[in-house]
Amino acid sequence: MGAPPALGQEVRTDPISAQPSMAQASAIRTFAIAAQPLGTALVRFSETTGIQLFFDASVARGLNSPGASGTMTAEEALRRLLAGTGLVYRFTNPTTITLQRPDVTLVPGVMQVDPVQVQGNPVPPQAVIDNLPPPYAGGQVATGGQLGLLGNRDVMNTPFNQTSYTAKKVQDQQAKTVRDALIDDPSVRASLPEGSIAADNVYIRGFVVGSNATSYGGLYGVLPTYSIMAELAERIEVLKGPSALLNGMQPFGAIGGTINVVPKRAAEEPLTQLTAGYTSALQFGGHADVGRRFGSDNQFGVRFNGVFRSGQTDVQWNNEQRAMATLGLDFRGERTRLSADLGYQYQNINGVIPYLGVTTGVPLPWAPNVRNNPGGQPWSYTQRKDLYGVFRAEFDVTEHITAYAAFGAHDTRYGDLLGGTFLTAVNFNGTATTQPQVTNSYNQSLTAEAGLRALVETGPIGHELALTATTFRQDNGSGAVTGPAYTTNFYNSVVIARPNLANPAANRNSSQAMSSWAFADTLSAAEKRIQLTAGARLQQVGSSNYNTVTGAQTSSIDQAAISPAVALVVKPWQNVSVYGNFIQGLQPGAVVPNNFTNAGEAFPPFMSTQYEAGVKVDWGKFTTTASLFQINQPSTIANVASNTLVLGGEQRNRGFELNVFGEPMEGVRLLGGLMLLDAVLTKTQGGLTDGWIAPFSPNFNLNLAGEWDLPFAHGLTVDGRVVYTGSQYIDTTYPRRSLPDWTRFDVGARYTFENTASPTGKPIVLRFNVENLLDANYWLGGQAVTFLSLGMPRTFRLSLTTNF
Repeated sequence: MGAPPALGQEVRTDPISAQPSMAQASAIRTFAIAAQPLGTALVRFSETTGIQLFFDASVARGLNSPGASGTMTAEEALRRLLAGTGLVYRFTNPTTITLQRPDVTLVPGVMQVDPVQVQGNPVPPQAVIDNLPPPYAGGQVATGGQLGLLGNRDVMNTPFNQTSYTAKKVQDQQAKTVRDALIDDPSVRASLPEGSIAADNVYIRGFVVGSNATSYGGLYGVLPTYSIMAELAERIEVLKGPSALLNGMQPFGAIGGTINVVPKRAAEEPLTQLTAGYTSALQFGGHADVGRRFGSDNQFGVRFNGVFRSGQTDVQWNNEQRAMATLGLDFRGERTRLSADLGYQYQNINGVIPYLGVTTGVPLPWAPNVRNNPGGQPWSYTQRKDLYGVFRAEFDVTEHITAYAAFGAHDTRYGDLLGGTFLTAVNFNGTATTQPQVTNSYNQSLTAEAGLRALVETGPIGHELALTATTFRQDNGSGAVTGPAYTTNFYNSVVIARPNLANPAANRNSSQAMSSWAFADTLSAAEKRIQLTAGARLQQVGSSNYNTVTGAQTSSIDQAAISPAVALVVKPWQNVSVYGNFIQGLQPGAVVPNNFTNAGEAFPPFMSTQYEAGVKVDWGKFTTTASLFQINQPSTIANVASNTLVLGGEQRNRGFELNVFGEPMEGVRLLGGLMLLDAVLTKTQGGLTDGWIAPFSPNFNLNLAGEWDLPFAHGLTVDGRVVYTGSQYIDTTYPRRSLPDWTRFDVGARYTFENTASPTGKPIVLRFNVENLLDANYWLGGQAVTFLSLGMPRTFRLSLTTNF
């Protein structure tokens, strides 16, 4: 943070907060303000509460605050922040406080601050439940996020590149899904199309991260498998790079990064919020968000979110229906905190958008008009149903030791009838072949974790100890029937009659089991200006494959690996963090297929390694981060001479990231950045493609979004966004084919006005957003030569939110 404000300079609350009320000082909130210089602690206090502070910079100079963490009133938090400083404070009005030294002539209402016992049930800093980091200036991102094993960390104390997007940002953007909410992150790119058979997969730092690897409060395998509706999230956190120590092995082994969804909880103030929405071409929907707390000390909380959306999209035949219901329950006791999250999600898509692709040697056709649904069929559909639940508990053994446990379960059912999973172009004119298909599948997951976090002082060295054990199991089943092939065209789709295909049973075909133990210690010195984290995780992974007809096991593997990590944060100044890390990612090892002489050999888990260094600067209400990284991902290659499959391939991704967020000027907010990526194949078959740029790895991404509260039109905010993606190769054959670079522009506006009919005076918000303003046709990306996708057409979104 910068220097504290001078006397008479106002420390403003974030724009996301409501206007200060008479009860602000006595309202109970959750604080997570770490020990730090007093001036920066007071700025955090003002941002959290919306209370304005006035003090001379010399008053706070050289003083340190012990911090304030837990659930308490704003006045209690202020007294805790000032404990031991000798300063006094007075309320000049119910929402403004002046600080001064006690040797200054006192005026009526001034109180001498001494160490105090905070009443209520404060949450210790090592806890996670009911300890959400507050929003940063501008309200679009948070001041910290969850780092798995390590718990919640302030962004300036995090030795990784992590961004935590808030529910406010998601709502103002009118994001439909968790993937939509990541549009402002330059290190993240969608890989497969919306409104299709595809899951909401993304690339992070050039590596695929599947939607089924998204965690829910740190637990994998719980959230909907294919697409996650954004309304269930209080925070959507993106941690770039491998994270085996922090989070364990992801299902199916994604290493590019981790996406974590933090569930919503009932706040102290009652919430009843209704939103009505419209999306072109003819989609209507609504969202209800209701939260209440009960009990003598508001110890019981209930938060319900319900969403329904249905109608025609801007793509021919494509009609989507979504429904979601989530219930968040929590209990806050003196030393115990409990929570439960129960959810159901339903999605049905008619006129499914298929994958597109090209055969070897065929030049890539021009991007067809996605509005025509190239290769689609009006009778095609895909249906997804997800039922899930998570239960959590935390117990404070002492003020500095917290034990925790969590358990989750998830059931997914999937069915489709497709005109073709993918269309493969056989010439530049877009002539393609495909065949209809019926699929039914399921997956069932059980997951759990238990652990301990503790704060220990050993002389001048502080320790943040963390120990955890995890387990995960998933059973999968599927069945598919295909029809006769037919010919169509990218630019002129051929509509065929709905085929009469048998409806196959979904029989078990595979299972995956993972368990792990992990330990880490963060050592800190010099008032946390130096923080060193070291730890390791022992990961066990097993998988089995089954004959879908007989049910007999056909193959299995049982592997183990130890993954260490080291990370360092150094703060030469309080508002500057220099960090570095060495951390690994794990992927299940492969089993050699029957066409090799070493058939049946099981490789140990593939271990990817990341080296990263960066610097973060918090300018007060605007933060910039810059990072350099290298990730090495191993793979198998064939030894032609001996006809064996060996562990010898490698892809090396090096990159530079620059991220910005916050409010550099009053009423102006910026969010985004850029990524430069050098993704190279380094160990290939016979060295034939060594040094080649890896497929689907654009060398330059740029995302920049801005908002401006118009000073001449009170309540009106305009916003815009530019997204640029560089060209990307799609294969490793010569001559190489590539998707052209593309640029997308979005614009929007929202108007907040008083609800004169409401006795509480809560506002009404009208939002309007346009995505792909210029209606450009472009190749978005893909995951293989036959799994390419188009960008979506110009889309309008309109919503009205009312608080009661």
